[in-house]
Amino acid sequence: MDAESRSFEYNESSQRVLFGKGVLAKLATEVAALGCKAPLLLTTPQQASAVQDLTQILNGHVAGSFTRATMHTPTDVTEEALVYAKTTNADCLLSIGGGSTVGLGKALSLRTGLPHICIATTYAGSEMTPILGETKNQQKVTRVDRAAIPKVVIYDVNLTLSLPTGMSATSGLNAMAHAVEALYAKDTSPIVRIFALEGIRALASSLPGVMENSQSIAFRSEALLGAWLCGKCLAMTTVALHHKLCHVLGGTLNLPHAETHAIVLPHALAYTAPDIPQVMKDLAEIIPHSEGDAIQGLNRLVSKLGISSSLKALGMKEEDIELVTDNVMMLTFWNPRPVNKDSIQKMIRRAWLGEQASVDI
Repeated sequence: MDAESRSFEYNESSQRVLFGKGVLAKLATEVAALGCKAPLLLTTPQQASAVQDLTQILNGHVAGSFTRATMHTPTDVTEEALVYAKTTNADCLLSIGGGSTVGLGKALSLRTGLPHICIATTYAGSEMTPILGETKNQQKVTRVDRAAIPKVVIYDVNLTLSLPTGMSATSGLNAMAHAVEALYAKDTSPIVRIFALEGIRALASSLPGVMENSQSIAFRSEALLGAWLCGKCLAMTTVALHHKLCHVLGGTLNLPHAETHAIVLPHALAYTAPDIPQVMKDLAEIIPHSEGDAIQGLNRLVSKLGISSSLKALGMKEEDIELVTDNVMMLTFWNPRPVNKDSIQKMIRRAWLGEQASVDI
């Protein structure tokens, strides 16, 4: 791009990030640095055991715990948590987990004004963004508010060692999707490109290693670093077809978030590919085994990671294809390649069947 024709806007947050092995030990210091003494702990039911560990690290100084964080951040769960929060003397929010818990923390922070500290244990990336997706009556509504960005994020690689390999793979591809779409976002920028390409490279190179040796600090650290960089990309750009489609699939059908993103990623990229030749060239250079074709590189990566490649396997029914297509077409959003109903429906059907992504739609 000619320097004189380059134009972009860039906004940075005042978020503090701690990254490294064992950095969770600094949690009490970080709480105190915010002027807080009594955090409300947030987890999913599956990670409720973390409450005891965090309480110990904080020397018992907690206001309480809410352990019902739920996928897609349903508003009824948020309202229940809000009622509980008001019965405590919490002066901040402390979430531990992936996108479900981070989403609840964001929702509560926006409703209460309390600062939010996030301990990331997956590769979701939500902890980096001002985006909050809330579900009500089978509709997922996305809200963008920079006040939703957690004040402090702790990335302790030790906490990812117990992340199941399957979840590691889907969570990692979910993170990668943030950066892939950011490369061709309407408001992309040079700094986004730097973060995106490095984040994608880190994840594409480390996730197979994580699958082979889930206890490898080296592979886990590289994957976590990639997830952070990809999450930053989502924080700096608006979303296009990939994320809009996944929000519809999640909000309408309640499909699992990370798995849905992992399956849709190569298909949404293949749909858009004809209109983003430079992005496709850049991706082919950093995704292993692409041999000049980024779509094939992604197809091979999904296959190598051994995850499901079909929306059907996630519980989506054939009759849902038309419903999802119609819901996507009702949305207003920008995509490099304009959205065409027949082509979108063919793409969704291909993802539903679990066929390999291809640019022939």
